[in-house]
Amino acid sequence: MEFDYPKKLRFRCEKCGLCCGDTKDRVRRILFLEIEAERISQKTHKSVNGFAEKLGGFEPYTYMMKKTEDGKCVFLKDNLCTIYQTRPLICRFYPFELKENENHRHAFAFTDECPAIGKGPNVEKSYFEKLLKLSIKTMRENTHV
Repeated sequence: MEFDYPKKLRFRCEKCGLCCGDTKDRVRRILFLEIEAERISQKTHKSVNGFAEKLGGFEPYTYMMKKTEDGKCVFLKDNLCTIYQTRPLICRFYPFELKENENHRHAFAFTDECPAIGKGPNVEKSYFEKLLKLSIKTMRENTHV
Protein backbone atom coordinates (compact mmCIF):
# COMPACT_ATOMS: atom_id res chain seq x y z
CA MET A 1 0.00 0.00 0.00
CA GLU A 2 1.69 3.15 -1.22
CA PHE A 3 0.98 6.57 0.26
CA ASP A 4 2.77 9.76 1.23
CA TYR A 5 3.06 10.97 4.80
CA PRO A 6 4.95 13.67 6.71
CA LYS A 7 8.44 12.43 7.56
CA LYS A 8 10.22 13.29 10.80
CA LEU A 9 7.09 14.72 12.34
CA ARG A 10 6.63 14.47 16.08
CA PHE A 11 3.21 14.15 17.66
CA ARG A 12 1.62 12.92 20.88
CA CYS A 13 -1.91 13.90 21.79
CA GLU A 14 -1.96 16.16 24.86
CA LYS A 15 -5.70 15.67 25.47
CA CYS A 16 -6.35 19.40 25.30
CA GLY A 17 -9.75 18.99 23.61
CA LEU A 18 -9.06 21.70 21.00
CA CYS A 19 -10.03 19.33 18.20
CA CYS A 20 -13.37 18.52 19.83
CA GLY A 21 -15.02 21.89 19.48
CA ASP A 22 -15.15 25.39 18.12
CA THR A 23 -12.46 27.95 18.80
CA LYS A 24 -12.58 31.71 18.38
CA ASP A 25 -10.97 31.22 14.94
CA ARG A 26 -12.70 28.09 13.72
CA VAL A 27 -16.10 26.44 13.73
CA ARG A 28 -15.65 22.69 13.58
CA ARG A 29 -17.86 20.23 11.79
CA ILE A 30 -17.38 16.72 13.11
CA LEU A 31 -18.67 14.70 10.18
CA PHE A 32 -19.23 10.97 10.20
CA LEU A 33 -20.59 8.03 8.27
CA GLU A 34 -23.85 6.11 8.62
CA ILE A 35 -21.98 3.07 10.00
CA GLU A 36 -20.27 5.27 12.58
CA ALA A 37 -23.60 6.75 13.66
CA GLU A 38 -24.98 3.26 14.15
CA ARG A 39 -21.95 2.20 16.21
CA ILE A 40 -22.13 5.28 18.42
CA SER A 41 -25.85 4.75 18.89
CA GLN A 42 -25.30 1.15 19.97
CA LYS A 43 -22.48 2.11 22.34
CA THR A 44 -24.33 5.00 23.99
CA HIS A 45 -27.88 3.61 23.81
CA LYS A 46 -28.96 6.95 22.32
CA SER A 47 -30.84 7.48 19.11
CA VAL A 48 -28.76 8.95 16.31
CA ASN A 49 -30.96 12.07 16.41
CA GLY A 50 -29.89 12.57 20.02
CA PHE A 51 -26.28 13.28 19.08
CA ALA A 52 -26.22 13.98 15.35
CA GLU A 53 -27.75 16.12 12.64
CA LYS A 54 -28.45 14.60 9.23
CA LEU A 55 -26.80 16.50 6.39
CA GLY A 56 -26.38 16.36 2.67
CA GLY A 57 -23.71 17.43 0.24
CA PHE A 58 -20.77 15.94 2.15
CA GLU A 59 -20.97 12.36 0.89
CA PRO A 60 -19.92 9.83 2.02
CA TYR A 61 -20.45 11.63 5.34
CA THR A 62 -24.12 11.79 6.24
CA TYR A 63 -24.08 13.16 9.78
CA MET A 64 -22.61 16.00 11.77
CA MET A 65 -22.07 15.75 15.53
CA LYS A 66 -24.21 17.97 17.70
CA LYS A 67 -22.45 20.37 20.04
CA THR A 68 -23.04 21.78 23.47
CA GLU A 69 -23.90 25.47 23.95
CA ASP A 70 -20.20 26.28 24.24
CA GLY A 71 -19.46 24.63 20.87
CA LYS A 72 -17.95 21.37 22.13
CA CYS A 73 -18.76 17.85 20.97
CA VAL A 74 -21.61 16.39 23.01
CA PHE A 75 -19.37 13.45 23.92
CA LEU A 76 -16.53 15.54 25.35
CA LYS A 77 -16.43 15.51 29.15
CA ASP A 78 -13.52 17.06 31.09
CA ASN A 79 -11.49 17.11 27.84
CA LEU A 80 -11.93 13.35 27.43
CA CYS A 81 -13.93 11.57 24.76
CA THR A 82 -16.67 9.43 26.28
CA ILE A 83 -16.97 7.40 23.03
CA TYR A 84 -13.23 7.05 22.45
CA GLN A 85 -13.39 3.40 21.31
CA THR A 86 -16.14 4.18 18.76
CA ARG A 87 -15.18 7.74 17.81
CA PRO A 88 -15.53 8.65 14.11
CA LEU A 89 -12.68 8.44 11.61
CA ILE A 90 -12.37 12.22 11.51
CA CYS A 91 -11.57 12.16 15.24
CA ARG A 92 -9.15 9.25 14.92
CA PHE A 93 -7.28 11.06 12.17
CA TYR A 94 -6.90 14.48 13.80
CA PRO A 95 -4.55 16.38 13.43
CA PHE A 96 -4.01 14.46 10.20
CA GLU A 97 -6.19 14.18 7.14
CA LEU A 98 -6.06 11.99 4.09
CA LYS A 99 -6.06 13.62 0.68
CA GLU A 100 -5.14 12.73 -2.84
CA ASN A 101 -1.95 14.41 -4.04
CA GLU A 102 -1.07 15.63 -7.53
CA ASN A 103 0.17 12.10 -8.43
CA HIS A 104 -3.23 10.66 -7.48
CA ARG A 105 -1.75 8.90 -4.46
CA HIS A 106 -3.11 8.94 -0.95
CA ALA A 107 -1.25 11.58 1.03
CA PHE A 108 -1.48 12.47 4.70
CA ALA A 109 -1.37 16.14 5.63
CA PHE A 110 -1.57 17.75 9.06
CA THR A 111 -2.70 20.94 10.71
CA ASP A 112 -0.29 22.85 12.86
CA GLU A 113 -3.18 24.35 14.85
CA CYS A 114 -2.84 21.29 17.09
CA PRO A 115 -0.53 22.18 20.00
CA ALA A 116 0.80 18.59 20.11
CA ILE A 117 2.41 18.79 16.67
CA GLY A 118 6.18 18.84 17.19
CA LYS A 119 5.94 17.14 20.59
CA GLY A 120 6.40 13.51 21.53
CA PRO A 121 7.93 10.77 19.40
CA ASN A 122 8.29 10.72 15.64
CA VAL A 123 5.16 9.45 13.92
CA GLU A 124 6.17 6.33 12.05
CA LYS A 125 4.85 5.09 8.73
CA SER A 126 3.07 2.25 10.56
CA TYR A 127 0.83 4.79 12.35
CA PHE A 128 -0.36 6.20 9.02
CA GLU A 129 -0.69 2.69 7.58
CA LYS A 130 -3.09 1.75 10.39
CA LEU A 131 -5.15 4.90 9.78
CA LEU A 132 -5.35 4.22 6.05
CA LYS A 133 -6.36 0.58 6.56
CA LEU A 134 -8.99 1.57 9.12
CA SER A 135 -10.36 4.19 6.74
CA ILE A 136 -10.62 1.72 3.86
CA LYS A 137 -12.26 -0.90 6.10
CA THR A 138 -14.77 1.57 7.54
CA MET A 139 -15.67 2.97 4.10
CA ARG A 140 -16.28 -0.56 2.82
CA GLU A 141 -18.47 -1.37 5.82
CA ASN A 142 -20.36 1.85 5.27
CA THR A 143 -21.33 0.83 1.73
CA HIS A 144 -23.11 -2.23 3.17
CA VAL A 145 -25.28 -0.26 5.60
